[in-house]
Amino acid sequence: MKHSTRVVLGMSASVIAAALMLSGCSSSSPTSKTAKGLTKVTLQLQWVPQAQFAGYYAAVANGYYKKEGLDVTIKPAGTDTVPINVVAKGQADYAISWVPKVLGSIAQGVNVTDVAQIYERSGTTQISFKDKGITSPADLAGKKVGSWGYGNQWELFAGMQKAGVNTTSGIKLVQQAFDMKGFLAGDIDAAQAMTYNEYAQVLETVNPKTGKLYQPSDLNVINWNDDGTAMLQDAIWADTNKLKDKTFDATTVKFVKASIEGWVFARDNPAKAAGIVTKAGSTLGTSHQLWMTNEVNKLIWPSTEGIGVIRSSLWDQTVKIAEATKDNTGATIISKAPPASAYSNTYVDEALKELKAEGVDVMGSSWKPITVTLNAGGK
Repeated sequence: MKHSTRVVLGMSASVIAAALMLSGCSSSSPTSKTAKGLTKVTLQLQWVPQAQFAGYYAAVANGYYKKEGLDVTIKPAGTDTVPINVVAKGQADYAISWVPKVLGSIAQGVNVTDVAQIYERSGTTQISFKDKGITSPADLAGKKVGSWGYGNQWELFAGMQKAGVNTTSGIKLVQQAFDMKGFLAGDIDAAQAMTYNEYAQVLETVNPKTGKLYQPSDLNVINWNDDGTAMLQDAIWADTNKLKDKTFDATTVKFVKASIEGWVFARDNPAKAAGIVTKAGSTLGTSHQLWMTNEVNKLIWPSTEGIGVIRSSLWDQTVKIAEATKDNTGATIISKAPPASAYSNTYVDEALKELKAEGVDVMGSSWKPITVTLNAGGK
């Protein structure tokens, strides 16, 4: 099962050059209107329809965007889609992408702004079976460590280096496929897994020793949020130059507001939200889709300062890791901090102000996750 983290951080020089040329040609004018007077808006996702993006699909299905005067088209991604380049080329108004991936693009000259940080927490973990005795990053020393690469490796390498593990010669790095087959076959001692996807894939698999599905008690999980090396993930991005246009500026507030309302719906109605994503074209099984909705909610709720607010401490932590952590190639994501325009709370602050005035709970302080029972294969 593939997910958004397939998007490649590094690009060839020719691709970068083409993206920069096109970004300079992207329109700075506001989007067009429909016959009914709605403003046309396009959102580029990181991957195919799935509950990772439940809030946006819910905002469409429930008319939240339309209520704000927007006609929103959601574009799924393909295997080679780099969402931020789609925005830079003027082919979408907004994109969903991880912060560290976009920091790399900004360093290459792409001019974009994080206008709402939807995920407050990272969903990336490193999982292992209990008999491997891996309970902390330090325990990865001398082990076969799986990594997807392609811009997904930074929290793992930051965690190991923080624990004093020699990431050049102190581990056996295994190129992990975007599934859990290598882990289940025993070729990987500790594998990368998103809480909302690959972790569930393991729990949807029959344990040959018991004839029953694997259980959480069979696994140890290293959570980078607990370790202090988590990096910001799904955020809403827009072209920085377009944001200078007053009309597009106002449109951005409306888009962020309606998107947040969609995520509030997904929080309060996880089963309905999962069903909406299925109707939108997701091929995931029913139990896996609901699991994903519930786990994504954990990355958002409860919110510390209000959903979408870019917390400076977490932004700075992400930037610090991007500057200081070297992966197996010896590279870092960036060599210097991004410009101040790389993020702005202007739009989300206004959106939250309006939602609060309308009585919408944007904090989710009392929210509790539901219990999801996974079926074999996620069915």
